Amino acid sequence: MSQTPGPDDPYRDRLSPEQFRVARCGGTERAFTGKYWNHKADGRYLCICCRAPLFDSTTKFDSGTGWPSFFAPADAGAIKEIEDLSHGMQRIEARCKQCDAHLGHVFPDGPRPTGMRYCINSASIDFEPRAGSNP
Repeated sequence: MSQTPGPDDPYRDRLSPEQFRVARCGGTERAFTGKYWNHKADGRYLCICCRAPLFDSTTKFDSGTGWPSFFAPADAGAIKEIEDLSHGMQRIEARCKQCDAHLGHVFPDGPRPTGMRYCINSASIDFEPRAGSNP
């Protein structure tokens, strides 16, 4: 990951240290520790940095990996995909297209209809319940 935020990064004061480490520095939270990995409420998931809508709960599924997983973004233009060759692996990194926050990675082993698995860090997203639903 090539992001190296400086000490004056505008997100540093707004995010928790864990959110900053993951979203702005390309970190990863441990599996089964994020607040959204087993979250089942109806609504949408927003970028923790810029509040852009990224995923809808209707595309969330239990991948068994311990991270929130989605088979499609909320909008085709919401996610930027970048080749990631770090850690001796070849993967596709998912970033927020609006603010370049690191979200997680995309894998071609998800369910229908897309066959994709957007494996996302809870630290990179926030949840907004759908009007009239329970959070």
